[in-house]
Amino acid sequence: MIRFISAEQTLPLRSLVLRNGFPEAECMFDHDTLPTTFHLGYYNEEIELTCILTCMKENHGKLPKDAYRLRGMATHPDHRRKGYAAELLNACISHLQNQLGIAYLWFNARTIAFPFYEALGFEFMSDEFDIPGIGPHREMFKYIG
Repeated sequence: MIRFISAEQTLPLRSLVLRNGFPEAECMFDHDTLPTTFHLGYYNEEIELTCILTCMKENHGKLPKDAYRLRGMATHPDHRRKGYAAELLNACISHLQNQLGIAYLWFNARTIAFPFYEALGFEFMSDEFDIPGIGPHREMFKYIG
């Protein structure tokens, strides 16, 4: 089941999966509480939050229209490769298209996630770069309008 969740509900998975166990308070994003930002969570049959994402309004200079940025997508290690992340991301795209009228979704993807995003139709728009303390990434986007 997919639900809108609060920024605070994303923090345990962000800490575990994306920030190597950093304190949850250090896992907040600057835009987490803005009214244009939303957070989605995937709950498995056991009613456990197993996958999360955050989506915030943020234009990108390489894209021609208003865009949203995907941040903090994470799946609990015990629940990977079950299709939860793809289902959650597709729900996010549907919300952006149908409720917000957004044409582009972009993000910085970790190298390990390139195949996942490419399989969902996302394209690269940068060379690889390093985010200190986190690792190599590339910018990716998809036209969803």
